[in-house]
Amino acid sequence: MSVLGVAACALLGLAAGLLLDVVVDKVPARKVPWPPRARCANCPEDFEGRAGVPPLAWLVPRRPCPGCGQRLPARYFLVPVATAGLFAATAVRFGADWALPAHFVFFAALVSISVVDLQLQIIPNRIVYPAIFASVPLLAAAALASGSLTPLWRALAGATLAWLALFAVHLVSPGGMGFGDVRLSFLLGLFLGWQGYGHVFVGMFLGFLLGAVVGGGLVLVRLRSRTDHVPFGPFLAVGATLGVLVGDPLVRAWIG
Repeated sequence: MSVLGVAACALLGLAAGLLLDVVVDKVPARKVPWPPRARCANCPEDFEGRAGVPPLAWLVPRRPCPGCGQRLPARYFLVPVATAGLFAATAVRFGADWALPAHFVFFAALVSISVVDLQLQIIPNRIVYPAIFASVPLLAAAALASGSLTPLWRALAGATLAWLALFAVHLVSPGGMGFGDVRLSFLLGLFLGWQGYGHVFVGMFLGFLLGAVVGGGLVLVRLRSRTDHVPFGPFLAVGATLGVLVGDPLVRAWIG
């Protein structure tokens, strides 16, 4: 893909990230994310109906909230920038591929799910299920357009394998692996499997490895105790992101 194409994808990601800030604010609270204006957590409930955080609030990191005067969380800046970066990386990785729109949906979902899990320690069905229901038809259309259904069957098989693996972990340790993580694994396995079965192993392994390393590190520096819950969704998301974007050399190195 040309530089202009990558830049256009980055701008699309920036716009998507602005909407994701609203999704993160409203969807876990079972609110419709429209109009696309977020509400600072420090503001009174009725402020949202009158104004809300301006859509371009991210342009000035940590700017004062127009409602309460307190500094807006860095998340309002980081989410659009991270989404833009992921969309640009996806464009570089896949080029003008038929599956590009599906991957945009995938990474947008991972960003919003990770932020919600970090803030509230939940993985909302209202994000996971729509992402799955949108991704499967998009991947099916990409497979049909490319002339081969093999990647689609592999994606569905990868999603099933990832779901079964995390479901087994959940049965063994319900306290350590929430069912939200199990639901998320289907979405992760879908896109890892689109790349290959080895990518499913690599992406999920990296997620567990990152979770273990960071979680153990937090305990060692006494920022968390052994009994404290550490959100696992973001680690699974990062592992899957690495598996999708740079998984090929890792699969060759680890699996052959």
